[in-house]
Amino acid sequence: MAWAEGAGYQDLEDIEPITVAAYIEILQRQAAPPTVKQHMAAIRMLFSWLTEKGVLAMNPAREVKTERFSRTEGKTPAFVEGEVQKLLGAIETSTHTGLRDRALLGTLAYTFARIGSVVNLKVEDYYPSGKRFLLRFKEKGGKEKELPVHHRLEELLDQYLKASGLKKEPGSPLFPASIGKTGKLSRRPLVRTDAADMLKRRLKQAGLPADYSPHSFRATGITNFLENDGTLEAAQRIAGHADSRTTKAL
Repeated sequence: MAWAEGAGYQDLEDIEPITVAAYIEILQRQAAPPTVKQHMAAIRMLFSWLTEKGVLAMNPAREVKTERFSRTEGKTPAFVEGEVQKLLGAIETSTHTGLRDRALLGTLAYTFARIGSVVNLKVEDYYPSGKRFLLRFKEKGGKEKELPVHHRLEELLDQYLKASGLKKEPGSPLFPASIGKTGKLSRRPLVRTDAADMLKRRLKQAGLPADYSPHSFRATGITNFLENDGTLEAAQRIAGHADSRTTKAL
């Protein structure tokens, strides 16, 4: 707004798409692409709100594009298109451990959930509600969050629970630790460090970059959600963030 005023614009109604584009072009000379993209997201949200409230007839920022940037340059490297499916597809599922690993990584990929919440799941936290299945996560501060399960994740979990026999043990950890290299599962909960180490092994097997972490699934999911017109408020709720700035920072 300070820039627009300095450029001679006196009313919000005077700001057009070309105005926003001009501002972004100047900003691109001064800031890194991720910063420009974040500024653009904020501007779109502001004008979207003004349009919804009837202050403006149209959103002048809606069609303005920003320069593309690599999604691996932020604090949390995010998977690029096709890499998550490549990772899941490379997992050998002839053992209970393989089925568990695929289901665990699938849960990270399809729910935005924190790794700590995922490894704390019990079998009973995956349950039907009408025609859908839900996952019940215990988040920071003792809060509980229920999320509908994506049909693809439902397939991964059902195959895993049926083969492992865990379906009949509601009080057991959903993702227990394995027994050595036997391919079988104990009934001891997997811990976060074990899950992170498992991801590193699976990344190597799939020929993917080793710098991805469990949090990369979270960054990827939130980024894809926002890029496909999901609202920041919905992403914040799904991610369990207290502050929307944390969601945008991913």
